[in-house]
Amino acid sequence: MVMKNSIKAERAKKNLTQAQLAEMVQVSRQTINAIELGKYNLSTILALKIASIFDQPIENIFELEKSDWHVQ
Repeated sequence: MVMKNSIKAERAKKNLTQAQLAEMVQVSRQTINAIELGKYNLSTILALKIASIFDQPIENIFELEKSDWHVQ
């Protein structure tokens, strides 16, 4: 289960590449790519770091969907 996110749009607003964001939050570019594609279940700490970079509340970056509430 991974959350829907607006990282790509937020990066565009700040004119950041995946590599630049990755360096800022101390992960690989591939990790940022996987998060954007919804293929990576990130930690709370990483989610908070990303929200902080974009100066947004975490719920503006990451969104729970109805399917996220179902136990799998």
